[in-house]
Amino acid sequence: MARKDSENKATKEPGRLKQMWQVFQMTRRYDSRALAYILGGFILPVIAGVVLALLFSDGAVFTLVLWIVAGVLGGVLAAVIVLGRRAERAAYSQITGQPGAVGAVLRSSLKRGWRGSEMPVAVNGKTHDAIYRAVGRGGVVLISEGPKSRTGRMLDDERRKVNRVLPNVPVTTLSVGPDADALPLHKVSRALTKIKPQLTKPEVLAVDNRLSSLGTNMPIPKGVDPLKVRPQRAR
Repeated sequence: MARKDSENKATKEPGRLKQMWQVFQMTRRYDSRALAYILGGFILPVIAGVVLALLFSDGAVFTLVLWIVAGVLGGVLAAVIVLGRRAERAAYSQITGQPGAVGAVLRSSLKRGWRGSEMPVAVNGKTHDAIYRAVGRGGVVLISEGPKSRTGRMLDDERRKVNRVLPNVPVTTLSVGPDADALPLHKVSRALTKIKPQLTKPEVLAVDNRLSSLGTNMPIPKGVDPLKVRPQRAR
């Protein structure tokens, strides 16, 4: 019985603090400025708490301590938030430029009210360039993955396809790739939230269902890894 308990403890997931430490180690490995940002996020609220304590405590020890404790708690909260954002950026930096990176963002980081799929709606089997689609209250968003010189035509084709079946729905296009003016991968989710809402929730569902019924423009069946796509040979 004791042996079984020890085995269960060994197979337990690491605790919250250990997980945070592992995330911090990973983030610092890929983001040299992470530590400075995290320390800044912690120190600034602490300083603010001390200043407020000196200004408003009027010599009362309890009030003084209360302000300082509030500053420390605020610093811890700010540091955790900064760590989360820097960790997300570090994680995205590891997949930037790889086929399917945009799909990974749409699968894991879409804000509430947006619908998207990790599977692209169009893929070039030779270059692995792809077009992804998201639907939300801002309308339809088409996101290209790859150099603009190669994805421009694919993006235009998908936009015309959407406009043909949904002429009154706004369509926004975004580009993720190596171009200097391309959208960084870690900003994709944020870019979607900045689009002005123009559809109601029922309309979002109806638009998503309508587009889903159209199928995809891919030389591969749904569910196949885009990384394994190979150009079709002529028979």
